[in-house]
Amino acid sequence: MAKSMSDAGSVRWAVSRIREMITVMELLPGQQIRQEEMASRLNVSRAPIREALGILQSEGVLVYQRNVGYSVKRLTVQDLEQAYLMRRVLEREIINALPDLSPAQLDELDDINARIKQAGDDVLAIQQLNNEFHFFIFRASGLDLIVDELRRIWSLTEAYRSVYLYEAEARDRIVHEHTAIVDALRGGDQAAVIELSDQHRSRVPSRLAAVFPGEQKTAEPTNS
Repeated sequence: MAKSMSDAGSVRWAVSRIREMITVMELLPGQQIRQEEMASRLNVSRAPIREALGILQSEGVLVYQRNVGYSVKRLTVQDLEQAYLMRRVLEREIINALPDLSPAQLDELDDINARIKQAGDDVLAIQQLNNEFHFFIFRASGLDLIVDELRRIWSLTEAYRSVYLYEAEARDRIVHEHTAIVDALRGGDQAAVIELSDQHRSRVPSRLAAVFPGEQKTAEPTNS
Protein backbone atom coordinates (compact mmCIF):
# COMPACT_ATOMS: atom_id res chain seq x y z
CA MET A 1 0.00 0.00 0.00
CA ALA A 2 1.37 3.45 -0.87
CA LYS A 3 2.47 5.56 2.04
CA SER A 4 0.17 8.48 2.80
CA MET A 5 1.49 12.01 2.52
CA SER A 6 1.29 12.40 6.31
CA ASP A 7 3.38 9.26 6.83
CA ALA A 8 5.93 10.40 4.26
CA GLY A 9 6.05 13.80 5.92
CA SER A 10 6.64 12.20 9.31
CA VAL A 11 9.60 10.26 7.93
CA ARG A 12 11.12 13.37 6.32
CA TRP A 13 10.61 15.31 9.53
CA ALA A 14 12.25 12.55 11.58
CA VAL A 15 15.23 12.42 9.22
CA SER A 16 15.61 16.19 9.51
CA ARG A 17 15.36 16.19 13.31
CA ILE A 18 17.87 13.37 13.75
CA ARG A 19 20.26 15.20 11.40
CA GLU A 20 19.88 18.32 13.52
CA MET A 21 20.60 16.37 16.69
CA ILE A 22 23.80 15.02 15.12
CA THR A 23 24.81 18.46 13.87
CA VAL A 24 24.50 20.14 17.29
CA MET A 25 26.03 17.06 18.93
CA GLU A 26 22.98 16.05 20.92
CA LEU A 27 23.83 12.71 19.36
CA LEU A 28 27.56 12.03 19.39
CA PRO A 29 29.65 9.89 17.03
CA GLY A 30 29.40 6.29 18.20
CA GLN A 31 26.26 6.90 20.28
CA GLN A 32 23.55 4.27 20.01
CA ILE A 33 20.05 5.32 18.91
CA ARG A 34 17.20 3.30 20.34
CA GLN A 35 14.01 3.45 18.31
CA GLU A 36 11.69 3.52 21.32
CA GLU A 37 13.60 6.33 23.01
CA MET A 38 13.84 8.37 19.82
CA ALA A 39 10.14 7.93 19.09
CA SER A 40 9.33 9.16 22.59
CA ARG A 41 11.78 12.03 22.32
CA LEU A 42 10.31 13.23 19.02
CA ASN A 43 6.73 12.37 20.00
CA VAL A 44 6.05 10.18 16.97
CA SER A 45 5.38 6.48 16.46
CA ARG A 46 8.19 4.00 15.92
CA ALA A 47 7.35 3.47 12.23
CA PRO A 48 8.67 6.81 10.89
CA ILE A 49 11.68 6.58 13.22
CA ARG A 50 12.50 3.12 11.86
CA GLU A 51 12.30 4.39 8.28
CA ALA A 52 14.27 7.54 9.08
CA LEU A 53 17.07 5.50 10.65
CA GLY A 54 17.17 3.28 7.57
CA ILE A 55 17.48 6.32 5.31
CA LEU A 56 20.31 7.77 7.37
CA GLN A 57 22.06 4.39 7.38
CA SER A 58 21.84 4.24 3.57
CA GLU A 59 23.49 7.67 3.43
CA GLY A 60 26.32 6.52 5.68
CA VAL A 61 25.39 8.83 8.55
CA LEU A 62 24.39 5.90 10.80
CA VAL A 63 25.63 2.33 11.07
CA TYR A 64 23.59 -0.75 11.93
CA GLN A 65 24.76 -3.84 13.79
CA ARG A 66 22.61 -6.91 14.25
CA ASN A 67 21.51 -7.38 17.87
CA VAL A 68 22.84 -3.90 18.66
CA GLY A 69 20.87 -1.55 16.46
CA TYR A 70 21.70 1.87 15.01
CA SER A 71 24.41 4.27 16.11
CA VAL A 72 25.92 7.48 14.80
CA LYS A 73 28.81 6.65 12.49
CA ARG A 74 32.15 7.30 14.14
CA LEU A 75 34.85 8.45 11.74
CA THR A 76 38.56 7.97 12.31
CA VAL A 77 41.05 10.71 11.49
CA GLN A 78 41.91 8.74 8.36
CA ASP A 79 38.21 8.59 7.38
CA LEU A 80 37.93 12.35 7.73
CA GLU A 81 41.10 12.95 5.74
CA GLN A 82 39.72 10.79 2.93
CA ALA A 83 36.39 12.64 3.05
CA TYR A 84 38.17 15.97 2.73
CA LEU A 85 40.36 14.64 -0.06
CA MET A 86 37.23 13.58 -1.97
CA ARG A 87 35.70 16.99 -1.30
CA ARG A 88 38.78 18.73 -2.64
CA VAL A 89 38.81 16.70 -5.86
CA LEU A 90 35.07 16.95 -6.54
CA GLU A 91 34.69 20.60 -5.56
CA ARG A 92 37.57 21.64 -7.81
CA GLU A 93 35.95 19.88 -10.77
CA ILE A 94 32.60 21.47 -9.98
CA ILE A 95 34.05 24.96 -9.71
CA ASN A 96 35.90 24.49 -13.00
CA ALA A 97 32.56 23.69 -14.64
CA LEU A 98 30.78 26.79 -13.31
CA PRO A 99 29.37 29.28 -15.79
CA ASP A 100 29.48 32.97 -14.95
CA LEU A 101 26.90 33.54 -12.24
CA SER A 102 24.22 36.15 -12.84
CA PRO A 103 23.90 39.28 -10.71
CA ALA A 104 20.78 37.75 -9.15
CA GLN A 105 22.69 34.58 -8.20
CA LEU A 106 25.53 36.60 -6.70
CA ASP A 107 23.03 38.71 -4.75
CA GLU A 108 21.49 35.49 -3.39
CA LEU A 109 24.91 34.34 -2.16
CA ASP A 110 25.46 37.70 -0.48
CA ASP A 111 22.06 37.35 1.20
CA ILE A 112 22.81 33.85 2.49
CA ASN A 113 26.15 35.05 3.85
CA ALA A 114 24.47 38.00 5.56
CA ARG A 115 22.06 35.59 7.25
CA ILE A 116 25.04 33.54 8.47
CA LYS A 117 26.45 36.68 10.09
CA GLN A 118 23.09 37.50 11.64
CA ALA A 119 22.72 33.97 13.06
CA GLY A 120 25.16 34.80 15.86
CA ASP A 121 26.05 31.66 17.80
CA ASP A 122 23.19 29.51 16.45
CA VAL A 123 25.35 26.63 15.25
CA LEU A 124 22.50 24.70 13.63
CA ALA A 125 21.34 27.72 11.61
CA ILE A 126 24.91 28.52 10.55
CA GLN A 127 25.55 24.93 9.50
CA GLN A 128 22.38 24.85 7.41
CA LEU A 129 23.08 28.25 5.83
CA ASN A 130 26.70 27.31 5.16
CA ASN A 131 25.49 24.21 3.31
CA GLU A 132 22.98 26.32 1.42
CA PHE A 133 25.71 28.79 0.40
CA HIS A 134 28.06 26.18 -1.01
CA PHE A 135 25.46 23.99 -2.69
CA PHE A 136 23.88 27.04 -4.31
CA ILE A 137 27.24 27.46 -6.03
CA PHE A 138 27.72 23.76 -6.75
CA ARG A 139 24.25 23.33 -8.29
CA ALA A 140 25.01 26.13 -10.75
CA SER A 141 27.60 23.85 -12.37
CA GLY A 142 24.94 21.54 -13.80
CA LEU A 143 26.96 18.50 -12.65
CA ASP A 144 24.02 17.11 -10.69
CA LEU A 145 25.27 13.53 -10.23
CA ILE A 146 28.61 14.73 -8.88
CA VAL A 147 26.91 17.31 -6.65
CA ASP A 148 24.60 14.62 -5.23
CA GLU A 149 27.62 12.47 -4.37
CA LEU A 150 29.34 15.50 -2.84
CA ARG A 151 26.31 16.14 -0.64
CA ARG A 152 26.56 12.56 0.66
CA ILE A 153 30.21 13.15 1.58
CA TRP A 154 29.31 16.39 3.34
CA SER A 155 26.63 14.52 5.33
CA LEU A 156 29.19 12.04 6.64
CA THR A 157 31.18 14.81 8.34
CA GLU A 158 28.27 16.96 9.56
CA ALA A 159 28.85 16.42 13.29
CA TYR A 160 32.58 16.91 13.02
CA ARG A 161 32.30 20.12 11.01
CA SER A 162 29.96 21.58 13.60
CA VAL A 163 32.78 21.50 16.19
CA TYR A 164 34.47 24.29 14.26
CA LEU A 165 31.37 26.48 14.45
CA TYR A 166 31.34 26.69 18.24
CA GLU A 167 34.24 29.17 18.05
CA ALA A 168 33.24 32.80 17.53
CA GLU A 169 36.45 33.48 15.59
CA ALA A 170 35.66 30.61 13.23
CA ARG A 171 32.13 31.91 12.60
CA ASP A 172 33.49 35.35 11.75
CA ARG A 173 36.11 33.81 9.48
CA ILE A 174 33.46 31.86 7.56
CA VAL A 175 31.59 35.07 6.69
CA HIS A 176 34.82 36.80 5.64
CA GLU A 177 35.92 33.88 3.47
CA HIS A 178 32.48 33.55 1.87
CA THR A 179 32.67 37.24 0.94
CA ALA A 180 36.02 36.65 -0.78
CA ILE A 181 34.61 33.67 -2.69
CA VAL A 182 31.62 35.72 -3.92
CA ASP A 183 33.96 38.55 -4.98
CA ALA A 184 36.04 36.06 -6.99
CA LEU A 185 32.88 34.65 -8.58
CA ARG A 186 31.75 38.16 -9.42
CA GLY A 187 35.08 38.76 -11.14
CA GLY A 188 34.86 35.48 -13.06
CA ASP A 189 38.18 34.33 -11.57
CA GLN A 190 37.77 30.55 -11.26
CA ALA A 191 41.40 30.03 -10.22
CA ALA A 192 40.85 32.38 -7.29
CA VAL A 193 37.57 30.65 -6.39
CA ILE A 194 39.38 27.29 -6.27
CA GLU A 195 42.23 28.67 -4.18
CA LEU A 196 39.90 30.44 -1.76
CA SER A 197 37.72 27.34 -1.46
CA ASP A 198 40.76 25.18 -0.70
CA GLN A 199 41.81 27.58 2.05
CA HIS A 200 38.24 27.76 3.38
CA ARG A 201 37.93 23.97 3.47
CA SER A 202 41.31 23.46 5.15
CA ARG A 203 40.20 25.16 8.38
CA VAL A 204 38.11 22.24 9.61
CA PRO A 205 40.69 19.40 9.58
CA SER A 206 42.97 21.58 11.72
CA ARG A 207 40.30 21.49 14.44
CA LEU A 208 40.06 17.69 14.59
CA ALA A 209 42.15 17.70 17.75
CA ALA A 210 38.95 18.74 19.56
CA VAL A 211 37.37 15.45 18.48
CA PHE A 212 40.44 13.20 18.49
CA PRO A 213 42.73 14.65 21.16
CA GLY A 214 44.97 11.60 21.20
CA GLU A 215 44.99 10.45 17.60
CA GLN A 216 45.32 13.84 15.98
CA LYS A 217 48.83 14.32 17.34
CA THR A 218 50.16 11.49 15.21
CA ALA A 219 47.88 11.88 12.19
CA GLU A 220 49.33 13.29 9.01
CA PRO A 221 48.12 16.84 8.41
CA THR A 222 45.78 17.50 5.54
CA ASN A 223 45.66 20.64 3.41
CA SER A 224 42.20 20.04 2.03
